[in-house]
Amino acid sequence: MPPSSAGARAGTLARTLALLALLVLSPRLASAEPSVPAGETAVHLVRNFWDLVASQQGEERTARPESRAIEPAPQGAAPVDLSDLSNPARIESRLKSALAPRDGAVRLTVSEGAARLGDYRIGAADAIEGHLLVVQGDADVYGRLHGNLVTVDGDVIVHPGALVSGDILALGGMVHDMGGEIGGEVRTLRHTSIVAPLRAVAAPEPTALETIGRRLAGVVGVFLTLAVLGFGLVMFGRPNLEVISDTASHSFGRAFVTGLLGQILVIPTFGMVIVGLILSVAGILLLPFAVAVYVLLVIVGALGGFLGVAHAMGETYTRRRMALGAMIGSPNSYRYLVVGLGAVAVLWLAWSLFGWVPVAGTLIGGAAFLATWLLATAGFGAALLSRAGIRENFAGRLIPPEALTDEYLWATPQFGVPAARRPGGGRTPTRGL
Repeated sequence: MPPSSAGARAGTLARTLALLALLVLSPRLASAEPSVPAGETAVHLVRNFWDLVASQQGEERTARPESRAIEPAPQGAAPVDLSDLSNPARIESRLKSALAPRDGAVRLTVSEGAARLGDYRIGAADAIEGHLLVVQGDADVYGRLHGNLVTVDGDVIVHPGALVSGDILALGGMVHDMGGEIGGEVRTLRHTSIVAPLRAVAAPEPTALETIGRRLAGVVGVFLTLAVLGFGLVMFGRPNLEVISDTASHSFGRAFVTGLLGQILVIPTFGMVIVGLILSVAGILLLPFAVAVYVLLVIVGALGGFLGVAHAMGETYTRRRMALGAMIGSPNSYRYLVVGLGAVAVLWLAWSLFGWVPVAGTLIGGAAFLATWLLATAGFGAALLSRAGIRENFAGRLIPPEALTDEYLWATPQFGVPAARRPGGGRTPTRGL
């Protein structure tokens, strides 16, 4: 919801609550003023309350602009005459043509009066001579207006002690007499098309270059964020990351199925935890802590799993290049993460560059999303299987431990010649430094 719409709804709610409070306190108000019968006070408050409720049942108001004076019309343009409000249809037609934006702005001149844009308030000590036009805003009258008052897409509120010596016309709004004095007639026209040209002009569609630039900036920002988080995980939790990486690399199918089931059950499990805590006396006290911990664990599992998959992708690619004789300066976990995240980023970079192309852009975006979801699901499952990297010998390992050694991944044995093993076997202690 746009902030302006939320502000309008909040203002409506505040006014409604204020009238409800006045309605509740009406007996006290009646007793405090013996000269006014209690019955008339209550009827007056109820009538104003229901008028306000009815005024909110129509179409949603447009965003209210900042309060300011409307610029005068250019020379040669006929001013708007508000001296006769007996024919609201004629006034509506006249204002519709006069309020049409010129050069991106609204310019209007009122004969013997003034024009305002946005909410306008006449203070209790103010006395305005001449007619007043308020466009896309409410007119709150506390002081004196010696002339006619017209609002477009706004209400008129005449507060106690206020005076409007002329007529009042509300086009697309309501008139609320809160106890002031109105010298002329009151007319309202609930539905009007005057405000149609005054609605906020939709932002122009971005060009292809602007779209590409925004998408590239988003992809680069996400990539850098994940890289920073991954470097922090390598620095403070490298063993756990390596276990998750091995789980995803050597048991991808099982990790994917586990991650898929985890995604399905994450919300039901959360509901069961909440219900279980609510049913116990001590659990209610632990409820906020449990919710925070559960959400944190899910986020850590999903993020750590995705970084583990990226680590596995980068490690596999780097070691295969080394097996083919490529010179790699320093094969470590930082490099693995950058390579793995870069492989995922390439898909989204392709979407950023060609996503605006009809059909082809949709296919590229769908492929990037599907690949990212598959990797994220497998990573989440690997984090669950390995207990966030705590359980090194994860259940269901389908290959022998020798297959996880650097010699097995690096060696390129010839036919009939087995791969050499380093004395002692097992994982190389310096892996990932």
